[in-house]
Amino acid sequence: MDNKTKDRVYSLADGEGAAYWFVGALLQRKAGTVETEGRLALLDQTMPPGYAVPRHIHINEDEAWYVLDGSMTFYCGEHVIEASERSWVFAPRGLVHTFKVGDKGARALTFAFPSTFADFVAEIGEQTAKLTVPPPGPVDERRLAEVAHKYGIEIVGPPLD
Repeated sequence: MDNKTKDRVYSLADGEGAAYWFVGALLQRKAGTVETEGRLALLDQTMPPGYAVPRHIHINEDEAWYVLDGSMTFYCGEHVIEASERSWVFAPRGLVHTFKVGDKGARALTFAFPSTFADFVAEIGEQTAKLTVPPPGPVDERRLAEVAHKYGIEIVGPPLD
């Protein structure tokens, strides 16, 4: 094992990592561009009941989720996937997708390959020391779409009801 690889070894405990209030959810960065040389991003995401994201396409990234608590319904292309605790969902790049959180909220690990989704979260989110879901508030949809485009994410519609 060479020194460069040894130097990149690190760990974060539960509750550690930069935290962001991001479009109504709490995301904690566990790994991103710097830590993985751009290979992957890992974010620990806590979402309130009924939380949903706009339909979107990642042009350059595959995205996946591992549901830790609660439940989520994923809409990936023509697939509808009901995901409960300990479920894994994978959406390849280029596929329109969205999700909606169940009535008890959810916590999931969100993965992106390569890592630019973590950079998008850092740019559009509000860094916070509070490890709580943010209070409800308006989302600047125009800015969200502009910054998403910068990171190869195209918003193609509102969340599904």
